[in-house]
Amino acid sequence: MTEKIERIVAATPEKVWELWTTATGIEQWWAPEGFRTDVDALDLTEGGELVYTMTAVGPEQIAFMEQYGMPLSTVSRKHFTELDAPSRIAYDSTIDFVPDHEPYEHHTEVALERVDSGTRVIMTIDPLHDEVWTQRLVEGRTNELENLSRLVG
Repeated sequence: MTEKIERIVAATPEKVWELWTTATGIEQWWAPEGFRTDVDALDLTEGGELVYTMTAVGPEQIAFMEQYGMPLSTVSRKHFTELDAPSRIAYDSTIDFVPDHEPYEHHTEVALERVDSGTRVIMTIDPLHDEVWTQRLVEGRTNELENLSRLVG
């Protein structure tokens, strides 16, 4: 079952689009708490790829990664399946960081709707391979949207 996360952020859809689709923008808010994101490559076209490195930098996150035998830095890839500036972004993420689990693709859709107070961000997330990992993803994406809200607020 898909998950939906919604936030209203105090910025125009054009500004949110810029923060979501540029290396400088992504690096400012994309990482969950305790992590840093560095964009390695960005081809903002349908079928294009975003490649970034996420690194655990917070003590709690470093401990979690070490406890589960996961590297502190992971390279992630997203392939854009839909780009409709400034209202819709969809992408498939390669999930290849789960110990003892074969890599697979995961789909996310983001809608940006202009509202009086800024932009309503609606993120629709497909589930991961189990409920525990899906909940971790939802928590991470929720944290990212909170980061975005703070950045533009």
